[in-house]
Amino acid sequence: MAPNTRARRSASFVGLWLLLTLIWFAASSSLAIESIITGAAIAAVLAHLFVRRFPAWTDVRLSPERLIPFFRYTGVFLVEMVRANLNMLRYVYAPRIDINPGIVEVRTRLKTPVGRLALASSIALTPGSLVVGLEGDTLTVHWLDVKTTDAEEATRLIVGPFETELEKAFG
Repeated sequence: MAPNTRARRSASFVGLWLLLTLIWFAASSSLAIESIITGAAIAAVLAHLFVRRFPAWTDVRLSPERLIPFFRYTGVFLVEMVRANLNMLRYVYAPRIDINPGIVEVRTRLKTPVGRLALASSIALTPGSLVVGLEGDTLTVHWLDVKTTDAEEATRLIVGPFETELEKAFG
């Protein structure tokens, strides 16, 4: 293995390990030493596996400049998640469900595989939409209530909330 590749893998491992450890702390809400050790160990194993088995993770450049947009993206994601869940409640409790399900194609400016994966996961995790295909810069999305079939408008509505901060965080 070339020294440059080893250095990139090491840097990717450390960055991903720190990120996963932070996510563990946020999810567990515990600063007990057992929880810290468990979270750090699980994060280390996952980071090692991801960096070693999936080359896309070695291209991830985690830095303080990218961490702030990642946290902003997390806030945007949470807002969109709440908004989508409230919208689902409206459908569930409506006396008559008035939806227009369909498949739309949207495009993304994201260049990295990890950025595109994060975008596809964000769309899939918000109720009312599901990514059924990802090829190049095009995502095929099942949309519970299609608002438009125009690709640019659909991209703005589905991808728009997430893409700006993901682009700053992952490229």
